[in-house]
Amino acid sequence: MSLRLRPVRVAVALCAVAGMAGVAAAQQPAPKGPAPVSPPAAKPAEAPKDPVVAVVNGQQIHLSDLEIAQQSLPQQYRNVPLAAVFPALLDRMVDSKLVEQDGRKNKVTDDPAYKKRLAFVEDQVVQDFWLQKQIAEKLTPERMKQAYDEKVKNMPAEDEVHARHILVATEPEAKAIIAELKKGTPFDKLAKEKSTDKASGAEGGDLGWFKKTDMVKEFADAAFALKKGALAETPVKTQFGYHVIKVEDRRKAPPPSFDELADQIRQDVARETVTAMLNQLRADAKIEKFNIDGSPPAPAAPATPGATPAKPEAPAKK
Repeated sequence: MSLRLRPVRVAVALCAVAGMAGVAAAQQPAPKGPAPVSPPAAKPAEAPKDPVVAVVNGQQIHLSDLEIAQQSLPQQYRNVPLAAVFPALLDRMVDSKLVEQDGRKNKVTDDPAYKKRLAFVEDQVVQDFWLQKQIAEKLTPERMKQAYDEKVKNMPAEDEVHARHILVATEPEAKAIIAELKKGTPFDKLAKEKSTDKASGAEGGDLGWFKKTDMVKEFADAAFALKKGALAETPVKTQFGYHVIKVEDRRKAPPPSFDELADQIRQDVARETVTAMLNQLRADAKIEKFNIDGSPPAPAAPATPGATPAKPEAPAKK
C-alpha cells in the first residue's frame, strides 16, 4: 500500500555465475631430490575487442553489430547494459542476416525501388549521425550547468510537510487512537502496534517529506491543512482506510538536484540545438516548393497598402 502517487521504478539485475574446479591431491610420497621447477605461467589470452558472436552461413556477426542494433530499439532499451538484451537481440540479428542473405541471393539489390530506398535510408543515417554529433558538442558541462541554473530559477518553491500517520480499517478504531494520543501515548508506539500500513508503521508512522501532489487528495488536503506539530482532530478517510495524521514539520521544498533534472536538461539542450541549426540552415538555403503535381505554386497576390486582409467566408449552414 502506498499513498504516494509516484511511479515505481523497476530495476533489472544481471547475475554472472562462476564455475569452480577441484584438484585431487596425490596420495604417493613426494619424490626425493630437488623439486621440479614449474614453467612460468602463461599469460591469459586477451579477449578480442570485437568478438564474433554468431556465424550465419559463413557470415560473421560481431559484438559491435549488436551495439549498433541496440540503438534502433525502443528508448527504454537503448541505455541498458547490452548483456540485458543480448540473447533476444542476437536472435533478431540472426533472423535479419538470414533474410538479408536470401534477398541478395534473389538479386533484390538490382531492383530500382531498392536502390531508391537505400539512398533514402543513407540520407536518414547521415542526418541522424550529424545531428547527434552537433548535439554532443553542445552538451558540455558548462552548458548543462547553465541550463540547470536557468530551469531552477524559474521553479516556484513548493510547500512540503513532514508527517506521520496510523492507518486502520474503521473510523471507531481511528477515533480511539486519537483519544490515546491526546492522553500522551507516543505516536510512534501506537503506529508500530496498530497501523495496518506495515512499512510506515515500522518507522513509527513516519512518511518523511512530501509535496501535496505526492499523496492521494483526501490525505494531502488534511495534512497540508495542519500546522507544525498538530494532530488531526478527526480521522481522514481514503481508499486505503482511516488515517490518524500528525504533522511534524513544514518547509519550502528545496529545488530539484542537478542529477534529478539531468535527463530533462539533455532533451532541452538537444531540442534547442536542432531548432537553432535548422533555422540557420533555412536562412542560408535557397528553397523552392511546388504543388503536389509538381506544378509551380500560384504567385501570391500583392498586398494593397493600408488594405485589411479579406477574411475567408464562413461555410453556409446546412
